[in-house]
Amino acid sequence: MTIEPPASGEPRRPHGPRDPGDAWVVAPSGERYWGAFGAAGLLALDPDRGVLLQHRVSWSHHGDTWALPGGARHEGESAVDGAIREAQEEAGVPDAATRPRLLSVFDLGYWSYTTLVADVIRPFEPTISDPESRALAWVPLDEVDERPLHPGFAASWRQLRGVLGVRPVVVVDAANVVGSVPDGWWRDRAGAASRLLARIAGLADRGVSGGALDLPEDVWFPEWTAVVEGAARAADEAPGVEVVRAEASGDDAIVARTESLIARGRTVTVVTSDRGLVARVTAAGASTRGTGWLLDQL
Repeated sequence: MTIEPPASGEPRRPHGPRDPGDAWVVAPSGERYWGAFGAAGLLALDPDRGVLLQHRVSWSHHGDTWALPGGARHEGESAVDGAIREAQEEAGVPDAATRPRLLSVFDLGYWSYTTLVADVIRPFEPTISDPESRALAWVPLDEVDERPLHPGFAASWRQLRGVLGVRPVVVVDAANVVGSVPDGWWRDRAGAASRLLARIAGLADRGVSGGALDLPEDVWFPEWTAVVEGAARAADEAPGVEVVRAEASGDDAIVARTESLIARGRTVTVVTSDRGLVARVTAAGASTRGTGWLLDQL
């Protein structure tokens, strides 16, 4: 594998000097891949309009095809940050317009491309802000294959299309998790619950491996719901975590929320080591993980 600098007219940042990541990786067999530190792209999924695609200019690599907004990652840049930055540079995707759902990684060992699938939570109109784009369009899922696709995107689309309907949610029995660690939580139940919620918020940002949730793909960013009861109802809010403050039985609140989520088509995992609760949520159609599973993730 070698690194080859770009030639004149090849992809570059729209403003400022080239980044060191803007270079070709040349495989031992001669194929070239853009991005010295790998590349990433954003698959923005709008529930009403479909996915955002970019019509690439003819002079670009595999030009005159449709693909995702994306490009070379910067050195030390995460795949999520790289995909969002490139989508902002190439399609004008606003800050906080999407919520990450999953990462799918195509890894050759010497080069990788990461697709960030993200749900549009604030609808927006894309704008062409990069010379690599001929057009930008929201394309319904069933019409994506009708367009001439970049070969790399075409290969990943066949895989990704099958998981776009998966919307995972993790429901946490906060009392059971807090009570599993004898750290004096009983002296300040609200404080102990607040600390747990803050740690879950960090996990929500990092994501969970697909294998840990028995899901395909590499990393998922499930929605998180934590149910608190009793004195723990005074726990602080935490970013990225829905907090349900049970008026009575925490178990009943967990079952009710699980049933509601499943009715909305969500894939639900309940975190608890309470055998009775496990039986109830399993009967409702959820999968379960013990408290040790969540502590390991944290």
